[in-house]
Amino acid sequence: MEIWTALAIGFFGSFHCIGMCGPIALALPGSGESTFKLITGRALYNFGRVVTYAFLGAIFGVIGHSIALAGFQKGLSVVLGIAIIGSVVIKSSYFNTLKSKIGANSFYDYLKKLIGNQFKKRGLITLVTIGILNGLLPCGFVYIGLAGSLTTGTISGGMLYMIFFGLGTFPAMMAMSLAPGLFSISLRRRINKAIPVLAVIFGIYLIYRGFFMGGMAHF
Repeated sequence: MEIWTALAIGFFGSFHCIGMCGPIALALPGSGESTFKLITGRALYNFGRVVTYAFLGAIFGVIGHSIALAGFQKGLSVVLGIAIIGSVVIKSSYFNTLKSKIGANSFYDYLKKLIGNQFKKRGLITLVTIGILNGLLPCGFVYIGLAGSLTTGTISGGMLYMIFFGLGTFPAMMAMSLAPGLFSISLRRRINKAIPVLAVIFGIYLIYRGFFMGGMAHF
């Protein structure tokens, strides 16, 4: 799987994620510190997110490796592409109901509690910890990134894919935490309208990759 797709998904997806993660980034401890400490702290927070993404990428890389050994890697690429396109077509209310049934909302509430406890503390390690926990919050574009890491078929490939995904989110998330005025509501709305198109394009790419890159997919 080409790394450029990870960077693109992370970069464009980060504008969508600003809606969820933006309040956390704006409320991070250390707002009254020097400019250097402020930038360092925000960078460490985003570093923490990338650590989580790398860990998740390694896990999905293990799964992808097992699938590759079984000879179904190309078929997996097709299935994931169809799933991504389907997730755009199907109404989000369906997924909200599904998350409630499998207990995902309870996990989300637990994460918010843990993150809230960290805001009572100070120090650079706290900012890294908040970033690590933030990386576990449910996010559609993280799931798309993990789909890409799954198709790499290797542990190192899955980890590297998600590292670049995380690096792709750095510009927007750093800008949001340091200069929130850059992202007006109208700008975010325009970007959000384009995001489903990006997801569909990536889904089509996965399908194409499964069928036509290196031969026919194996199911």
